[in-house]
Amino acid sequence: MTDRRELDRDLDRLLRDSGARVDMVSAREILRGVLASPAAGDDEAWIPLIGPDAGDEVIDALKELNGRIQATLMDDGLSRRTTDPDRLSELRKELKRRDLDVFIVPKADEHQGEFVARRSERLQWLTAFTGSAGTCAVMARKAAIFVDGRYTLQVKKQVSSKQFDAFHAADKSLHTWLSENLSHGMRVGFDPWLITGAERNRLESICTRAGAYLIAQPDNPVDAVWAGQPPQPITPMVAHPTKYAGEASAKKRKRLIDAMNEAGLDSVVLSAPDAIAWLLNIRGQDVPCTPVSLAFAVAHAQGGIELFTDPRKMSPGLEAHFGPEVVVMETEALADELSHLGSRGLKVGVDLIQAPAKIAITLRQTGAEIVDTRDPTLAMKAAKNKTERDGMRNAHLRDGIALANFLCWIEKSAGRGKTTEWDVGLKIDGLREELELHRGPSFQTIAGYGANGAVVHYRASEKSSAKLKKGSLLLVDSGGQFLDGTTDVTRTVAIGKPTQEMKDRYTRVLKGHITLSRAQFPEGTTGSQLDTLARKPLWDIGLDYEHGTGHGVGSYLGVHEGPQGISKRPSQVELEPGMVVSNEPGYYKSGAYGIRIENLVMVKTVKAEKGWEKKLLGFETLTCAPYDLNLIEPKLLSRDDIVWINDYHAWVKKSLEKKLDKTVKAWLAKATKPIKVPRA
Repeated sequence: MTDRRELDRDLDRLLRDSGARVDMVSAREILRGVLASPAAGDDEAWIPLIGPDAGDEVIDALKELNGRIQATLMDDGLSRRTTDPDRLSELRKELKRRDLDVFIVPKADEHQGEFVARRSERLQWLTAFTGSAGTCAVMARKAAIFVDGRYTLQVKKQVSSKQFDAFHAADKSLHTWLSENLSHGMRVGFDPWLITGAERNRLESICTRAGAYLIAQPDNPVDAVWAGQPPQPITPMVAHPTKYAGEASAKKRKRLIDAMNEAGLDSVVLSAPDAIAWLLNIRGQDVPCTPVSLAFAVAHAQGGIELFTDPRKMSPGLEAHFGPEVVVMETEALADELSHLGSRGLKVGVDLIQAPAKIAITLRQTGAEIVDTRDPTLAMKAAKNKTERDGMRNAHLRDGIALANFLCWIEKSAGRGKTTEWDVGLKIDGLREELELHRGPSFQTIAGYGANGAVVHYRASEKSSAKLKKGSLLLVDSGGQFLDGTTDVTRTVAIGKPTQEMKDRYTRVLKGHITLSRAQFPEGTTGSQLDTLARKPLWDIGLDYEHGTGHGVGSYLGVHEGPQGISKRPSQVELEPGMVVSNEPGYYKSGAYGIRIENLVMVKTVKAEKGWEKKLLGFETLTCAPYDLNLIEPKLLSRDDIVWINDYHAWVKKSLEKKLDKTVKAWLAKATKPIKVPRA
């Protein structure tokens, strides 16, 4: 193991040679923060945080030193694939020390984002569950974990049934379980940074009915027993150019101020990093797959905004990008700012559905008038401007090049028993890395063969990855982050000859996908009103899928973005021009195979006939990749369905063929061959 004193001497020397902006202690902390980030120091973007004027020789030495520091760090404990009972035992000892009867551990960080830094993977560390959503509750003699329909199979594989009872949240939710298990006088602990204000209110109601007490913890009990817990990530916070954002940050802030004044608010607290990234035109790498920096912000109706983050993340020149209206402060200063707002009795907007409960608790305790209001940037961010719309189109056309090369590769390599699911993920990610403006995946690729495809958010591992043999289906869900847009696409392909049942189910999923793609609807329509269009072909034979049909997508931001979506869940959010949503119906036969077909579509205005009073809307398809003709049963399709497929495939072929080599171009011609259209 590298000697600590030797590392410090080398670091001190490098700091002198690099024109460093920080001292040795700060440099070591930055390096540890880099290693705790998704990038883990693989590129050179973090170098300016330490030495903005470093030359090539110093850069190489800093990278080498970073690797040596990585070798000295303890294992963070997140590599386990099954539950460690000792961790649960240690947590129970800590809860007993704190006089807590129950503690709630959600998959969440202080910002309630989909992706969290390694430091915040408390649910995974405790249970080994790696899904993107879930919650567990721990008592002295029992524990339970709650997941949604995407993860019912996955949770059984990863989480020990001896340690945790696993529940589909639709069958038994955390709230129901607590109601059944709480008794008078019990003390229920929670971390107020990891649970939203709205969730805290629900838990308070449950505890009150049971005569129990809900107690906010000053620090997280899991952190107290997690040996080797990583530090907070530190990656460069950089400016996102207006040529990609389409609107200057100053104009966005003016729109936010106008919305605040219209609502009669003095200030608004923003806790979602993607909202802050959009508002200030900044990006980062603090969490996997979403280009954001972890931060909070407080905006004022009279002008000005405070950004609460780790100032060490500021890349050189970012102060000039912000201008004098944006003041950068340490994250720890947020509590004082909230108390200051409260002491003045101001009317403060807080999104209780999104923001951590700690914010509302602090404001309320110090005298502020809290107004529960959806984050005002949500609707602004969702409706893409002209530059963002063009960027999304261009990003998807580039993405189509990678997809065509990938699907051609699959056809030639799969079925021989050598290619694995792991190889599939490496291949599609590698092809995207070659594309212009690419900045990484928008989520970890899902490549599920056979029965694994029936696990909605299946994750393959290198060691246990299934081989692609003939006789079943491969489902591949992947996406990329580009400076001008975000992609998300799913294709299901047959490995070998598909069964008639497979073709039937695939065609029904495709038929619903097409029906939604072709939908026209009046302004004021919500996604929940369109959801049945995608499900009906499956409903016709008594089948369905448990996930939503579509989610919103950001512009070089979150691959899952609100407030828009398409699902059974009732929604008041109206679809508007410029919103991007996924169109992804599916079918999953447990233990056999899975099918999902996903395109991203953008809401557009459609020309209506004379006399139509409202604006008529429809969808523009962005994703550019062929469907598997081997899985289509034309007899199940209408003439209009077939015409739509042929038109779509003609567009895919025309858009991509000039950008492909001879072999892939020939494959694409075959993959987009028109289906014979029946006579009218």
